[in-house]
Amino acid sequence: QVQLVESGGGLVQAGGSLRLSCAASGRAFSTYTMGWFRQAPEKERELVSTISWSGDTTYYADSVKGRFTISRDNAKNTVDLQMNSLKPEDTAVYYCAAATVYGGIYSLDGYDYWGQGTQVTVSS
Repeated sequence: QVQLVESGGGLVQAGGSLRLSCAASGRAFSTYTMGWFRQAPEKERELVSTISWSGDTTYYADSVKGRFTISRDNAKNTVDLQMNSLKPEDTAVYYCAAATVYGGIYSLDGYDYWGQGTQVTVSS
């Protein structure tokens, strides 16, 4: 069983920055693809970014490309999401997720474990 705990959410003005962090339990963290998703009110959960087990390969949704940066530290079992130039449309609950096998990592179904989420609110 893997437990994921997100932190770092909050309220920020448009143009500001936040750094989300996800702490994972378990010794197999370094083998997982990790992802960040978000869900705005009355909208479906959507993929924001992914990072491979080694950190060499990353993916970003078009809506955050150039503003968000995903990174991981396998020694600390953490994955972070640095969010810059935030916009009101980035307001959502952000979720960390772990995929224990590679495949389908660009959809929700590809992830086996989820955190409880952290709220990010960007005011205009």
